[in-house]
Amino acid sequence: MFKLTDEELKTKKAVHTASEIYQQPVVWQELIDSLSEQKGSLNAFIESIYGKHNHVRVILTGAGTSAFIGDSLVPELRKENPGNIQFEAIPTTDIVSNPEEYLLKEIPTIMVSFARSGNSPESVAAVSLGEQVIDNFYQVVITCNKDGQLAKDIKNDINSVTILMPDKAHDKGFAMTSSFTCMMITAYTLFTSKEVGVNVIANAKRLLEKLPDKIDEILEFNIERIVYLGSGILGQLSHEASLKMLELSAGQVVAVHESSLGFRHGPKSILNKNSIVVVFMSRDSYTRKYDMDILRELAADDSGMKVVVLTDQEDSEVDSLADWTIPVNTGAERLPSDFHRALLYIIFAQGLAFKKSLQLGITPDNPSPDGRVNRVVQGVTIYDYAK
Repeated sequence: MFKLTDEELKTKKAVHTASEIYQQPVVWQELIDSLSEQKGSLNAFIESIYGKHNHVRVILTGAGTSAFIGDSLVPELRKENPGNIQFEAIPTTDIVSNPEEYLLKEIPTIMVSFARSGNSPESVAAVSLGEQVIDNFYQVVITCNKDGQLAKDIKNDINSVTILMPDKAHDKGFAMTSSFTCMMITAYTLFTSKEVGVNVIANAKRLLEKLPDKIDEILEFNIERIVYLGSGILGQLSHEASLKMLELSAGQVVAVHESSLGFRHGPKSILNKNSIVVVFMSRDSYTRKYDMDILRELAADDSGMKVVVLTDQEDSEVDSLADWTIPVNTGAERLPSDFHRALLYIIFAQGLAFKKSLQLGITPDNPSPDGRVNRVVQGVTIYDYAK
């Protein structure tokens, strides 16, 4: 994996992170098969809620990477559902600190909690606040841990359902990789009539085969700062991409994210000769115009910075402007949406962060051995809330 032997991965304490990135196509297929078996009961649960109320609010929530799942999904879910189903992404960290701003007593609400461990104090507290504040409150817990507090708390609740990820998706490494993509696929499948098809899985396998050489080539450039850009859901995905680099480099690489249009409004000041910008190119022909405009601007920059562009298929126009172009789809058909691109684009970001971590002499499975940050957040005090 990543052109490293098993012994090298063990020595560098990188076994878990490497395998959890590489296993994703296989784990996705296992997940999809499982969701297919549960589709009838899950649909019945959601439709029963829709049938009781004229308007339903769906809050997608989590903390950190788990919160970015909701951010990335909301635009797509809004397109795929009627207007009386209101999708919002609100981090648990916001709900817990400011419940009155985010929880609405009289609006029937489904809280969809994304949780790798299910034990984060904010995740448990957000649910408790929802139960306390909202009159008609329902839950969907999408988690990798059947023994986590979130899953345990709703075992006998008829207004709640737990959807478990495959065991392998419960990442042992510090950074969320398989867990992120699996939980994202689950929510997409639950709230749309669409599925992640064999084409995406096949492309993921091929991408993982060719990525190591491309990543090693990119890492010959001295990356001290990285910027991820995208539009729409890919702009939201860029948040997760930048966090992967920040986490796995233990903060040694400055990592930021922005929208393709928003980058000019101040954040572009970050660029210097040791910067690299990664552009997630959209499928939408209208949105692509804005992605291409920022790419042209970056290509003309004389600071010495470099540009990587992720695209669906080979693209000669992009090739002429970027330092590296990475097509994620080698099939004959284009990927159906930016959601499907996102699943492949994030694999690149995970792999780049992993190899940069090793280049810096950091142990990817635990990039913060001093305990400054932890796999399950620590040091959080939850205070009682009175209505």
